[in-house]
Amino acid sequence: MVSTSNKARRALGLAAFALAAAGLLPSLATAQAAFPSKPVRIITPFPVGGGPDGVARLVADKLSRAWGQPVVVENRPGGNGFIAIDAFKRGAKDGHDIIVLDNVHLAAYPALFKKLPYDTAKDFDALLPLFKTYFFFTVATNSKYKTVGDLIADAKANPGKLDYGSWSVGNPVHLGSELFESATGTQMEHVIYKETTQLYTSVATGELAFALGSSATAGPLQRAGKLRFLAAAAPQRVAAFPDVPTVSESGGPKGFEVIGWNAIAVPKGLPAAVTDKIKRDIEKGLAEPDVLEKFKSFGYEPFPTTREQFNGFVAAETTRFTDVIRKANVSLD
Repeated sequence: MVSTSNKARRALGLAAFALAAAGLLPSLATAQAAFPSKPVRIITPFPVGGGPDGVARLVADKLSRAWGQPVVVENRPGGNGFIAIDAFKRGAKDGHDIIVLDNVHLAAYPALFKKLPYDTAKDFDALLPLFKTYFFFTVATNSKYKTVGDLIADAKANPGKLDYGSWSVGNPVHLGSELFESATGTQMEHVIYKETTQLYTSVATGELAFALGSSATAGPLQRAGKLRFLAAAAPQRVAAFPDVPTVSESGGPKGFEVIGWNAIAVPKGLPAAVTDKIKRDIEKGLAEPDVLEKFKSFGYEPFPTTREQFNGFVAAETTRFTDVIRKANVSLD
C-alpha cells in the first residue's frame, strides 16, 4: 500500500519529468552551465605585489572577461597560509570561492605539521597548476665558488661550517637546501632571515655562502650585478638564463631539481561541469600572449597538464618532501 505522502512525491516527480521533457524546467546540466551566477572570489595567502599575486590578478581579469561576472582577488597573507585557507573553508562551496595554494601548502605541510587546520584530501580539489619556477644556486659576484662542485667540496672539507639561508623553516628554499645536503652527503648550517630582501643582500655581501633563489626573488640583485647564478636546479637550462648551467652540468648531483609552483584549488565535490569550466577557462587565459609575456618577467614557466597528471605530480612532490623532512628531522609543531 502506497502512503499519501509517497503518492504526492511520485506525482511531483512525474510532473517535474513532464516539464523537463517539454523544455519548461531547467535541467541540471543547464544550471551547471550557468556558472558563475554571481561574483567569484580568488583567495590567496600571498601579499599584494610580487609574482604569485600578479598571476592571480591576471587570472581574475581573464575570468571576469570570459564569465561576465566580477572576479576579485582577496589577499589574506600570514599564518603559514592558514588565514587564507580558513577563509576558503568558510566560503562558498559551489565554486564561487576558489583558492591559490603552493607546493608547501599541498605537498610539504602534511609532513611538517603533526596537526593541520585542513585536510588536503577532504578540503581541496587541486584543479590545475598556474605556473612553475625553478630555483638557482645564488652566490656573491666575487664568490670563490665557480661551480656547484666547488661548493660541495668546501662543504665536505668543513662539515657544518658552510652556511646557506632562507626566510623560514619548511619553505621551498629551506627544503631544497636540505635535499641538496642529502643528495651530496654534506652537512651545512641553515640561517633564517625575516625577509627575502635581507637574505639575498647577505648572499651578495658574502655574509652567506649561498642561497637558493628564484628569478623573481633573487633576480633583481642578479640583474644588478650583485649576485651570480651559479647553477639552475632544473632538468635542463632555463630558457631565460641559457648561459647558466644546470646543477649536474656544474658538478652537482644528476637530475637535481628544486621547483616552486602555485595551483588553483576548489572545494571538494564540485560537479564535474563546474570544475571543467573553471579549469578550461583558466587554461585559456594562461595561454594568452600577454600572460605568457608577463610570466617571462616573473621568471615563471607555463605548466600545462591534465588533472590526472597533476594529481600524480602532487603525490610525487608529497613523497619527496616527506622523505627529506623526515631525514632532516624538521617539524613546525
